[in-house]
Amino acid sequence: MAAPKPRSSSGRSTPLRDSSESEKMEATGSWDALDWTIEPVSRSVSQSVSRVQLECLLEAEQVEVEGYGVVLVNTDEAGTLIVTNFRLLFLSEGTRNVIALGTIPLATIEKFNKFVVKNQSTPRQSDKTPSRRLLQVIGKDMRIIVFGFRPKTRQRRAVFNAVLKCTKPANLWDLYAFVSGPSKFNNTNPKVRLLNEYLRLLGKGSLRASMNMIEDGSFTFSNDLWRISSINSSYTMCQSYPFALIVPKSITDDEVLQASNFRARGRLPVVTWCHPKTGAVLARSSQPLVGIMMNMRSNTDEKIVAALCAQLTGTRGKRRKLYIADARPRKNALANGAMGGGSESSSNYFQSEIVFFGIDNIHAMRESFARLRDYLDTHGAASSDGMSSFLRHGGWTWGGGNLSSMSASVSTLGDSGWLIHVQSVLAGSAWIAARVALESASVLVHCSDGWDRTTQLISLANLLLDPYYRTVTGFQALIEKDWLAFGHPFADRVGMSTVTGSCSIPSELPRQSSTGSIQSSPMRQPSASFTSQPPTSHAQNNYSPIFLQWVDCVSQLLRMYPFAFEFSSAFLVDLVDCVLSCRFGNFFCNSEKERQQCGVPEACGCMWAYLADLRASKGSSHVHYNYFYDPLKHDGSILPPAAALAPTLWPQFHLRWACPTEAQAGDVEAQFRKMDIKFSELQKEKEAAERKAKEITAIMELLSADLQNEKQVSSSAMILAKRASKESEAIKRAIQSLGCNVHFSSSGDCTVDIESSQIEPPLKSSYPSKREADGAVQRDDKSDLSVSITVMADDLVSSNPIDRVCETLCPLRMRDGGCRWPDAGCAQLGSQFVGLKANYEAFDKLSIYDSYFQPQ
Repeated sequence: MAAPKPRSSSGRSTPLRDSSESEKMEATGSWDALDWTIEPVSRSVSQSVSRVQLECLLEAEQVEVEGYGVVLVNTDEAGTLIVTNFRLLFLSEGTRNVIALGTIPLATIEKFNKFVVKNQSTPRQSDKTPSRRLLQVIGKDMRIIVFGFRPKTRQRRAVFNAVLKCTKPANLWDLYAFVSGPSKFNNTNPKVRLLNEYLRLLGKGSLRASMNMIEDGSFTFSNDLWRISSINSSYTMCQSYPFALIVPKSITDDEVLQASNFRARGRLPVVTWCHPKTGAVLARSSQPLVGIMMNMRSNTDEKIVAALCAQLTGTRGKRRKLYIADARPRKNALANGAMGGGSESSSNYFQSEIVFFGIDNIHAMRESFARLRDYLDTHGAASSDGMSSFLRHGGWTWGGGNLSSMSASVSTLGDSGWLIHVQSVLAGSAWIAARVALESASVLVHCSDGWDRTTQLISLANLLLDPYYRTVTGFQALIEKDWLAFGHPFADRVGMSTVTGSCSIPSELPRQSSTGSIQSSPMRQPSASFTSQPPTSHAQNNYSPIFLQWVDCVSQLLRMYPFAFEFSSAFLVDLVDCVLSCRFGNFFCNSEKERQQCGVPEACGCMWAYLADLRASKGSSHVHYNYFYDPLKHDGSILPPAAALAPTLWPQFHLRWACPTEAQAGDVEAQFRKMDIKFSELQKEKEAAERKAKEITAIMELLSADLQNEKQVSSSAMILAKRASKESEAIKRAIQSLGCNVHFSSSGDCTVDIESSQIEPPLKSSYPSKREADGAVQRDDKSDLSVSITVMADDLVSSNPIDRVCETLCPLRMRDGGCRWPDAGCAQLGSQFVGLKANYEAFDKLSIYDSYFQPQ
């Protein structure tokens, strides 16, 4: 769900401007160039869909309202604003392309306001200049956008009412995730995945969990020190804890149940991670209920905490040290004592040490996040009032070059406090990981309720200690275990509907600076008044970007250790977008129990399946994978020193709307990815060329072999031709020795003239040079050698041509048909007839002993 890079930045929370700014906006022509005719507002869904590019809509996404001629003030771009049951969709006027900056899921909207700006004009134009009707949308993803609507229409009211209805549904089941259903992103039961992670932690990864195992309660496996307990399988002991818990093996279920009464909300100390070699553990809980006098104790609670300090491996009776890390400031922990809470006393817990991390509560984080968002909108490339920061404050965002103004502007980033909070969480997590890795100590972490700061610290410490959690699969298991299973209240913190149907998204609230440390410019004050409700109090507003802050901490670690993580910063951005959009049901409700009661796993799509489907489309080259990942380089714990824990803005997330160009300019991974893609393309071309070269080489080898065969055949033919020439010469001489004249024609015929006085009538006889036995041998007019013999004889009695030829050639032939040749003196010429029988088959018809034609 990574949004395409917008061509301009996000907006600011107070987008109203004075008359001078109004004139600047009019000078751009975007307002006056529009056709300010009245458009009908109420349109049926079917008519609306016909105007929308259907490929832009997701499955089961339905159009509620459309507004035409709407201007996105941030970029001064006109288009069509569409409200669906899932998001605000802004399409460009000309190209009808989706504009990323103006497209935001409804669940990602934190606040939205509508107001009117009256332009100051000359007396002649006072009745003609229309007021500007604006809608401001403040997102939880660091974006502030403003839409301008046509005057004398009801489009803005229709859009506002549609947004209000869709962002505040009557109940949880009206959310888009339930309407769309699981689709192709089916969700396996998260209980099975949690149990598989427990088995891995206990060293029983070869076993695989199943629903049958969960239903019949046969999942209570154990090792030498720890066991899986089913005491909370029905969520009666603790409604915000998972169905299965890892507890010390020496502790019974009755003791677990008794110890839960001493901790806030029943969140007793349980194991969340075990070191596979040293046996050290990370445990989590809520604050102890020590009372206002800080003197209440629980024997079972102290017994469970003491059991976390199992005997050190390889030592004789020596127990490991236990650290109790309280994430709160010390004064806050003491203040909680007035409400029955508080913190532990090291004297009550054997061999323990209490440490306070001083991390602020959810309200401080929410206000810090809002100040950071204001800072980015003010000093970004452009803002929600449509004015570039380069044109503000006398021509430059840093106060027109005034050094003191520049320093004041830079200090506002620090005044937001966001980076300080991120550093505090990082430092606390690094300290916990160092105690476990270097001292083999166990650490118990808690805050007040044990589901906000505790979850941040525990999950980051897990990430530092266990390289498995730094993979894509392990990162999913980490979030599902420490965030989802252990009851981080996502519905309250993200601001979505709960099981009871209430919704914590405030509407029609003006953007208020939380501390007053960032002063708005006089030029950015509203020129027209509007009525709004008072800000929501802390007690009523539980929204806070706790999970987003934790992902920000992960991005800082990814920046410091680029070789240690399999996933990339783009994966983290898509993860946050999925959580904030509420497109999938994984992060609905406040606990595992509530999600099971609502049937969320079965009724909604799974975010993890969606992200996996994205990665499967491109394999290892997908943007979610870190190209620098080297699992062998960091195959153990990573322990960043305190000096390295200096966080910076997360460009891919914090700057993507305010400074889209700068958000990607320094992304070395993106540049490397482009180079790697180009290298992969060249590699494929090289492989294709090599395959082609191999094919050509094989063809050349075949042609060479054929040529060699042809040469051999040609050589054999030449040899045979030479032998035939010699034999023909020998025959010619033999025939001439009998007094015959031999003539060879160009056609291969041989004419033999025998001179004899007794021979008068000419007789011409022709014989083929080869036999045609049963038609098996065919004649070749060009290659067959035929012999034509012409004789003069006075005796034509014999009708056999062979006899006539024989009588002509051999005067010693007897008249009774016998041959006197064997006794003749011409037998000495037999050597001259070598090959006659083999090469001139025409002579086979002659009744001559073969022995006379064999070489001597």
